[in-house]
Amino acid sequence: MGIRVAVAGASGYAGGELLRLIAGHPELDLVAATAHSQAGQPVAAVHPQLTGLDLVFGRTEPAVLADADLVFLALPHGESAALAAALPDGVRLVDLGADHRLTDAAAWTRYYGGSHAGAWTYGLPELPGQRAAIAGATRVAATGCYAVATILALAPLLAAGVAAPHDVVVVAASGTSGAGRSAKPHLLGSEVMGDLSPYKVGAHQHVPEIKQASGATGLSFTPVLAPMPRGILATVTALPVGDAPADPRAVLAEAYAETPFVHLLPEGQWPHTAATLGGNSCHLQTTVDVDSGRLIVVSAIDNLGKGAAGQAVQCANLMLGLPETTGLSGHGIAP
Repeated sequence: MGIRVAVAGASGYAGGELLRLIAGHPELDLVAATAHSQAGQPVAAVHPQLTGLDLVFGRTEPAVLADADLVFLALPHGESAALAAALPDGVRLVDLGADHRLTDAAAWTRYYGGSHAGAWTYGLPELPGQRAAIAGATRVAATGCYAVATILALAPLLAAGVAAPHDVVVVAASGTSGAGRSAKPHLLGSEVMGDLSPYKVGAHQHVPEIKQASGATGLSFTPVLAPMPRGILATVTALPVGDAPADPRAVLAEAYAETPFVHLLPEGQWPHTAATLGGNSCHLQTTVDVDSGRLIVVSAIDNLGKGAAGQAVQCANLMLGLPETTGLSGHGIAP
């Protein structure tokens, strides 16, 4: 018998990816998967890629989840806090939603609305000190997808003092799975194919999370919907500090030299979203703009992998005393 885990909100895209990763994890036993409207349906009827997983969705209720050693909360923003409060203190929790990411209650109200549920340990192991913090926590808030792609590109440059925190510009394109599984007219195939469109320009909810975790003080963030199912490509630029631009490559190489999932690509090789699909990796490349002198870092992740389910399993491994790579691959699938 392995470690008993459950997934609340398992009928969505991130929930389905969690089920796939748990099914292949050597130390985790899936004991419950819950949903709202899909309760009572076989898992494989909702996630046909999981044919052979003999499980029926239960209702998202504390009693269904309380016997697990660890519960993943893959619920819409604003729904995790109430369920978490109703679960026993001895159950470890990893929240893939935004409810417990922000330390600033005013920022929560401004970007999400409603009451602030309080901050949990932030679930990005690659940040300084966070690996140990996550390992010692019973409540962990996993990152936002855009946030992790941006933070991994930016935080080391700010920490090293080579980039100015007050003038950071990010343009990031994401696949449609980042918007969730609910039917929305603007996400129909005929609307998305052959089109790129910005959204939530100047007011995206991941802005305060990125600033909180990276140390940026001024951030312009433009998200773009791309005609692909999954993946994020983020282009992050910042002003250099001092008269001569520092070498951002050396800073990133040192920051991620010992990390299993963040890879600084060889010079001249730029990240592709396809290269990260299905894996828990982040690919980075960097240069200095020859005209403006701005530091540029391009980051690619799978938004359902390192941006959601993979990151959550990585955190769960640390919380459970397992090697953080257990059940996870840093390699993508191709073609």
